Amino acid sequence: MRAFVFPGQGAQAIGMGKALAEAYPAARAVFDEVDAALGESLSALIWEGDIAELTLTRNAQPALMATSMAAMRALEAEGVTIEAADFVAGHSLGEYSALAAAGALGVGDTARLLRIRGTAMQEAVPVGEGAMAALLGLDFATAAAVAEEAAQGEVCQAANDNDPSQVVVSGHKAAVERAVEIAKEKGAKRAMLLPVSAPFHCTLMQPAADRMAEALAEVEIAAPAVPLVANVRAEAVSDPNEIRDLLVAQVTGSVRWRESVAWMAAQGVTEAWEIGAGKALSGMVKRIDRSVTTRTVGTPEDVLAAAEALNG
Repeated sequence: MRAFVFPGQGAQAIGMGKALAEAYPAARAVFDEVDAALGESLSALIWEGDIAELTLTRNAQPALMATSMAAMRALEAEGVTIEAADFVAGHSLGEYSALAAAGALGVGDTARLLRIRGTAMQEAVPVGEGAMAALLGLDFATAAAVAEEAAQGEVCQAANDNDPSQVVVSGHKAAVERAVEIAKEKGAKRAMLLPVSAPFHCTLMQPAADRMAEALAEVEIAAPAVPLVANVRAEAVSDPNEIRDLLVAQVTGSVRWRESVAWMAAQGVTEAWEIGAGKALSGMVKRIDRSVTTRTVGTPEDVLAAAEALNG
């Protein structure tokens, strides 16, 4: 069994997806559709722009989805459909890419939703008031206890359970800074603040969750062609109404990536194909379960190699 997995924020790079767009008309059409949906040339920013501007949450989210969908359309052009996977999953915003790849959301709708999501997450907490930190070398239970101890009346929560040795905490800046110090005292190999613009996946994001509830209520969601392993549930879902509710819950809830990968492995998944920019998820998958092999699909060469493997 295999899963197609879709990267989240942090994987962005200038030039991503350009070779795919040049090699495959169907991939180019994805970027054109996203540009039209947003009423601006996001593709120009992705291919020739400034990395600081691309990294802004409102830009990075639709840009990473566009790149993942370009890779997916290139695969389809080589005869590989989404049904080659038994499950789809995505890390945070990657969940939207997974749903678009599985036909549950249209590309244009997904781009607009991610622009709203990115903007709402950015605006939920004034710049400088929130922070996130990666705690390396602590298991989830210890990291969650560190966050709880650091809160001291403020918000500090385990936001991303990425793999057995990496948990990200999120919340008020002072509380997250306390968590970094406490984590070091508890034996963390490393604990450092992350260069992010807002404290994602914690209760401070409630204004953004409310905005997404409104936006998602206006969008049609179909049943995905392949079940989605949802971030906040860490198991498969296919019901459109449930998916809509989980996408709202995801804004303030933890990204349970370690559990999601472990759940898929327990169902018999032995291959994870990372569709889109970067290789971050492949590294996490390897640290979660070494029996699951990983492959990335981000370039035309990757697409041809994937088609040869998956069409065989």
